[in-house]
Amino acid sequence: MSGHSHWAGIKHRKAAQDAKKGVAFQKLVKDIIAAAKAGGGDPNANFRLKVAIDRAKAGNVPVDNIERGIKRGTGELGGPMEDIYYEGYGPCGVAVMVHVMTDNRNRTAPAMRSLFTKTGGSIGEMGCVAWNFERKGVIQVTGSGINEDEIMMVALDAGADDVEANEEGFEIDCEPTSLSDVGEALKNAGYNVESMEVSMLPKNTISITKKEDAQKMLSMVERFEDDDDVEAVYANFDIPEEILAQL
Repeated sequence: MSGHSHWAGIKHRKAAQDAKKGVAFQKLVKDIIAAAKAGGGDPNANFRLKVAIDRAKAGNVPVDNIERGIKRGTGELGGPMEDIYYEGYGPCGVAVMVHVMTDNRNRTAPAMRSLFTKTGGSIGEMGCVAWNFERKGVIQVTGSGINEDEIMMVALDAGADDVEANEEGFEIDCEPTSLSDVGEALKNAGYNVESMEVSMLPKNTISITKKEDAQKMLSMVERFEDDDDVEAVYANFDIPEEILAQL
């Protein structure tokens, strides 16, 4: 299993658990902000935003918060949002990229430096690990009994690059510019589009084979994800199933 798919699976299961506890609320709003910033505030013209809104409603996010999230993304509320990537290293030399959306770079930069240090990592210069990641659109389709040949045909015809089965269903990768087209084609074909995002996929991964290191790595990711400015965390680690079972 590839490092990205492995981590995506962890994230997906964690999101499902968090949703039950009511702590995925902030992440759902962040997805709305990112979608609105990327494609505008009209869900009828921005399929990624429509999916993010549907997920937020399913997660019981109030309408007022959804509307504020859209306005934050379009710059109508709180000033224009700036996309910044902070790069560095985690345990075992794992490459880490932290994507933030902020309206105040002067507030965010020292906070990110501090988090890298506090979680046992080290922040690096711009470009120090970016070479190891590829920017891609990633769509998660959930459900059982999905015919792989049929979903692959729909996805590839709409412009997808790759279709891979995972525990939840299928993950579809595409160019970021094709994200909405591929997602909408899958939705129109009757598939449940669980999530859509622009992600940074690692070109190679580092296997973490010690429980203590795996615990530190996952803790690092969670600490970053808890920060209000952080939209996503990308890292090129792979944790074997037998180590995950111990955590």
